[in-house]
Order: sequence, then C-alpha cells, then structure tokens
Amino acid sequence: MKQLLGLFLTGLAFACGSVFCAPAEWTPGRAPIMTRWAAQVNPTNALPEYPRPQLVRPDWRNLNGLWDYAIRPNAATPPNDFDGELLVPFPVESALSGVMRPLDSTSTLWYRRKVKIPADWRGRRVRLQFGAVDWRCRVYVNGREVGQHEGGYGRFSFDVTAALRWDGAEEFVVAVTDPTEGDQPRGKQSRKPEGIFYTSTSGIWQTAWLEPVPEQCIDEIQMTPDVEEEGLRLRVAVGSTAEDLRVEAVALDGTEVVGKVEGLPNSGLMVHVEHPKLWSPSTPFLYDLKVTLKRGDRVVDQVSSYFGMRKIGLMKDQKGVVRIALNDNPLFEIGTLDQGFWPDGLYTAPTDEALRSDLEFLKSAGFNLARKHVKIEPDRWYYWCDKLGLLVWQDMPSGNNATPDGQRDFETELLHMVKDLYNHPSVVLWVLFNEGWGEYDARRLTQRLKALDPSRLVDDASGWADARVGDVVDSHVYPGPSAPPPEASRALVLGEFGGLGLVAEGHAWPSSHNWAYRMESNSQVLSKDYLSMMQEVKSLNALQGLSAVVYTQTTDVETECNGLLSYDREVTKLDPAFLRSANLSARNAEAPRVIVEDALSGAAEWAYTLKSPEADWFKPAFSDAGWLRGVAGFGTPHTPGAIVITLWNTDDIWMRRQFVLGTEKLSDAKLEVHHDEDAEVYLNGALAAKLPGFITHYDLFDILPDAAATLKPGTNTIAVHCHQTTGGQYIDAGLVVPAPPKL
Repeated sequence: MKQLLGLFLTGLAFACGSVFCAPAEWTPGRAPIMTRWAAQVNPTNALPEYPRPQLVRPDWRNLNGLWDYAIRPNAATPPNDFDGELLVPFPVESALSGVMRPLDSTSTLWYRRKVKIPADWRGRRVRLQFGAVDWRCRVYVNGREVGQHEGGYGRFSFDVTAALRWDGAEEFVVAVTDPTEGDQPRGKQSRKPEGIFYTSTSGIWQTAWLEPVPEQCIDEIQMTPDVEEEGLRLRVAVGSTAEDLRVEAVALDGTEVVGKVEGLPNSGLMVHVEHPKLWSPSTPFLYDLKVTLKRGDRVVDQVSSYFGMRKIGLMKDQKGVVRIALNDNPLFEIGTLDQGFWPDGLYTAPTDEALRSDLEFLKSAGFNLARKHVKIEPDRWYYWCDKLGLLVWQDMPSGNNATPDGQRDFETELLHMVKDLYNHPSVVLWVLFNEGWGEYDARRLTQRLKALDPSRLVDDASGWADARVGDVVDSHVYPGPSAPPPEASRALVLGEFGGLGLVAEGHAWPSSHNWAYRMESNSQVLSKDYLSMMQEVKSLNALQGLSAVVYTQTTDVETECNGLLSYDREVTKLDPAFLRSANLSARNAEAPRVIVEDALSGAAEWAYTLKSPEADWFKPAFSDAGWLRGVAGFGTPHTPGAIVITLWNTDDIWMRRQFVLGTEKLSDAKLEVHHDEDAEVYLNGALAAKLPGFITHYDLFDILPDAAATLKPGTNTIAVHCHQTTGGQYIDAGLVVPAPPKL
C-alpha cells in the first residue's frame, strides 16, 4: 500500500490551493460530548485522505472544507444569499459542520463553493465525485445543472467538463432534500432520537472531490479472488468500445511482480498468482495491483489498487455440523455490532485516525468480526478492515419499504452497496434485513443477492423474520447467548446478544434515560458477566455448532450505553487484554470427546417413566424393564436450544441408560446437560450434579467427586430426574471429555 501515501500527499497539495486554505472564521458546534479528535478538525484538514483506496488516481482535488450554506423552504432555484459556512463532509446536524441545525422534510439544504481548477487539467474530462450525500440532491456548475442523485449511501459522480469556464473560479452548487422518516433507506436515523434510534444525518457526509480523467478511461474494476485457481478474476470497465484498447494488470508483493495479465477491457481476465498468500484476520496480507489502459504501447490511463486472496463459504465439520469456513477451514467469528455513529460528526468520523481507532480496539480485544449495522461506511473504513484483518458482515440500511417507491429505492441502494463494496476482502457476508424491519420478498432478494455475488454468504434476516433462505440461520437473544435450532444446510449464528450496560460517568450522553438491554452496577460485575457469557459461547461453539456471535456493541451511542467503549471513545469499559483472553478462549473451542452420547452427538435411547418410580430407581441394580423407551432429547417443541425427539409434556420425567467404558482417562470428564427445569444426574447410584432452574442451551458441568469415583471399565449407569413447572421443557444428558483450550 506504499503508493497510497504519495497519492494522499498529492491530494493534500491540491486541497491546499488558494481557495481551499483561505483563512476563515470557523468554529465547530458543541455536542453534549465530543471526541478527542474534534480538536484536530479545521477547514484546512477536513478528512484530507484519498477517499477511494481501491481505485487510486494521482491527480485529484479535495473539496472538503468550507462551503456556503443556506436552509430554505423547498425551491427549484438557489437562494440569493446564504446563512453562513458549513464544513464539508460533516452533516448539517453535526457539531463538526459548524451548523448543528436539523433539516426538515419541507426544506432544502443549499451548498455553494467556488473552486479554481488546475490549468493542466484542461483537455481531460473532469469528474465531480461524491462519497455519499443523504438523500436527494441536484448539482449545478456555473448555474448549469449537471446531474441528480437519490440515495444516502452510494458513491456517485458527474462529468462536469462541459459546464466549466476555465476563466477563474468555478461555482459549484448542491441542493439537498432529505425526508429522513419517509420511505427511503435510512438505518437508525431519526428526527426524534431515542432508544435504539439516533440523530439523523442530512447532506454531504462523505468526501467530495474532483479528478481529471482521459477521454477513454478506466471507470471501474471488479476483483474476485479465486483461491482454487490461484488467481484474481478481474474485469476492467472502460466506457468505450474502441477495439484498439488493451488492459494490462500487474499484481505485486511489495516490489516483486507475482502475476500479470493482458487482455480486452470489459471482459473477464485472470491474474494468476502462484502459491498465493491467503488473507485472513490473523494474516491480512494484501497484494498491490496496477491496472493500465493502453492503445498500442501508449498509456491511456492508469490506476492503483489492492486485493486480498481469500475464500468464504460453508463446510461440515467432523460431526456433520454446518460451519462458516474461511479458506476452507472452519473459523469461529466473534464480533461486535458496530453502529458507526460519532457524538460530534454523527455519520462522519472526525478524522481517519478516529475511524481506524475503533477497528484497532476490536482487534486488540480479540474480535475478528464487525457487523456494520444498517449503515454503509466510507471506503476507508473497509480499507482499514482489509488492512488490519477484520471480517465484516455488511447490513443493508433499513427502510420502511412500505410503498413501491420505497422498495425501488431499497433495491437500488442494495445494488449500489454490493457494487461499491465488492472488492473488499474483509466483507464476507451480506445482511439483507434486520429483525424484519421493512422485510418483503426476502426469498427473491436473497436469490438476487446470491446471483449478484456468489463469492459471499447471505443472511436473509438477522433475527426474528427468517425466510429460511440464504446461508445462515440468525437469531437475536438479549442478553443471551443461545443458539438457533440446528439445520442441515445453513450455519448457526447469533447475530445480536449481550447489550450489557454501564454508564461511563463524565463521558455519557446527558440524559435521565440512559439504558441498555441489561444494566450492570460496576465494571467488576460487567467483567464477570461478560466472561460468563463468553464461557457459554464457548460451549455453544463446541457443543451446538454455533459458527459466530455478535456482541452488542462497540460503543455507546447517545442514550444507549451498552458499548465496550464510551460514545466519545475515552473510556474503555473492559480491559482489551481481558476481552482478548475471554474471546480467544471462546473462539478456539474444540468439540469434546464423547463418552456418553446425547442428542448433540448421536441418537441415544433411554428407558424413561412419567410416573414416580421406586426410591432406588437411580441405582445400577434397579430393573427398568417396565419403563418406556425413547430417543433423546425429551421435551416440548420450540423450547429454546432444544432438540426434541421424544415428547415429554408432564411435570416430571425419570430416565436411565447403561453405557460401557474401556480404560480411557476420565479425570477431566464433564456432564453435558440441557435442562429445563430442575434436574438431578446420578452416575452408578451416586449424585453427580444437582442443577436448579433452567438453561437455554447445552452446557458442561463438573461431576461431584463421589460420583466420578464410581466410573469404571465395563458397564456403568447414568440416571436423570427433571422437574418442570411452567413454560417450555427439555432434558438431555451425556458425558464428555472437553478438548483443551488453544490460545
């Protein structure tokens, strides 16, 4: 990635031209809390980095900085006077815009900026680029409309060449309207923020820039790693049908050329990379890529990029459980729900360092995943995920989708999301809908997503409204954790859980209604409960085949205080070293060695009765000849975490079975039990465990010493009693030797 640094500096040089760096009286607004990076933001350095790391050009002009702004009742023409200056690319509602004013559904936000175009750009096409504008915009150059765009998340551009005068400063005007709470995709934005919904964003909220391109140029590149074929599948889009154009692509490992291909633009090419270094969270290796458009020996256009070689898919483990696999190896994913909000910039991080810092925290804390929640970030967020090695589950921002127009907007932005983020190796799964918000035609849209991008996994619905399509079955449980019922062809994931809250005094959004899914009294209790959750996750990983969990959440957001970091990122509520230890233990769980089968590991038949038996029913010599016979587990359908094979719907059940031991070592053996409700387990007539209450998953329990001492080569007996009072019910038990942890 070394070539990017020089290009960023080039962009800074352009940005600091006479117009952009002119002295100005500007001060930010003051949000209830601010991040430490806010003090670094001023009109001369607003997000100066090149905004599109996978299609880099040497010439560009950053348009971030001060623009005149005005908010007026909706009108078709710009105002004659403006209200002041706004710092782009911070949304008008944010403190860092310097404005902090809401935009209502009946008003237009106008931007105006005068820019001198470098003289040596003349003779080339000049494109005006926007990372994102929320929501509908019209763009004018020197009074001439050059284009319109709808959508709050996709990047877009206009060719403004014909509107330029080349006789001094060119005037750029942008008009924005944003219903916010209409039917367009908006994620968690709200004009009345409370609970899980936050302050809305309007206007330009990602970098705006200008760049010159030749008449015939590289418009886009699409990169698909093919691990089996040891190469990168490449398509270079060129907006020309000229037959004499050729494309050359060169893959680099540092300065060493490791792959090269030549061919036609707008066609499928393969850059072979012998013995490729595979990208993963532990080894996030990236190759550089140079793509050149040629006519004969003459270079017409050239861009720089990068790619990672990785494969994401599903596979069955040794027990036949479907797992998520990276590069053909099962990888347990532990991540956080990542909202992407900032107290001072709202949708826009104050600086690139701030954007990166959240990801560095997650890596240091032992997470290997971020679920980007109903928001799409600037390209540089995904660049840092690529570079640091963090898997991404990418949500489609939600909308009401209640009208044909709303559904059209949703699907348009869905296509833009896939196209814009397609090349990032970190993105491994698309989340179509969240918790049924605006869900419609899930089967059709899932199939469409899989057709658009067969190289990634698709989650049709994270939580609640599963249409039973896609690659994963995803549940939400607060606080949890638990696992969804197993399926034959989809991996099991827990898309949200946790939500343990702690108010960071002095660093919390001022409110009398700070909340979380479960409030904790202090950091010691929070640590204890987090560790307990991760121990349960470890069990769900090893025993029930859970492939991934997503903890809520990375940071506090406004009144929601269940983040691992405070909203201003000043307070780390749990030590990263502690988190890393807990997370790595859960991630590296292996399946235990089965001694006595249960429903997780086989088809275990038990003798059982629903009538109170004689007092010595649990002893080895007792005869169960008159009891019923059934296969575990025993219970009622829909009990959380249950695998019901034999119906049990009475108050009590008594169960017995025999098993045969050899000379295997059993000093580390544990009981594997799922009980709802009170259970007692006996081994060879001795009480092995007394388990009050209920749990929602299989878990491991220590065997009481007197019972452990009875285990012997030859025939042994296990007996179980379970008592039920209300709600769902379930019982199953086995005996296992857990695998040692790998750290």
